[in-house]
Amino acid sequence: MNTKLEVAFLIFVFVFTLLGIFWALNTEKRLKRFFVGKKAKDLEDTIIFLEEEIKKLKAHAGEKDKEVMEINKKLRKSVRGLETVRFNPFPDQGSNQSFAIGLLNEDSDGVVISSLYSRERMSVFAKPIKNGNSDYELTDEERDVIEKAKINA
Repeated sequence: MNTKLEVAFLIFVFVFTLLGIFWALNTEKRLKRFFVGKKAKDLEDTIIFLEEEIKKLKAHAGEKDKEVMEINKKLRKSVRGLETVRFNPFPDQGSNQSFAIGLLNEDSDGVVISSLYSRERMSVFAKPIKNGNSDYELTDEERDVIEKAKINA
């Protein structure tokens, strides 16, 4: 009986060993497939490589954040509100040949360009706008075009 028990135990150990070898080979095969194309030879090298790549990505993200902030600053100064109003300054002459154009950025800075048309001549005026106001006297049409341009900015 002792011999049968020993044989059974040896068979159990042999089968268990074969299963262990099969599991180890299968794991090795899966790891080789995982590391195909990688420079790393083992998991530790891969982890170190990935850590270096993450550091590079973080540095790159910081640079991109600075670039986005710079672009947003420039964009804030670009023309965002544009409006045109046509009008007739002389009720007894012509039609709506005169106009006022407002060009404003997000800070309500920009310019208003207006043209007064009559049969004898045409005059063009440009007035700087700072914070939605001008140091020069504005006509009703120019004020109107600035207010409309503010809404679009």
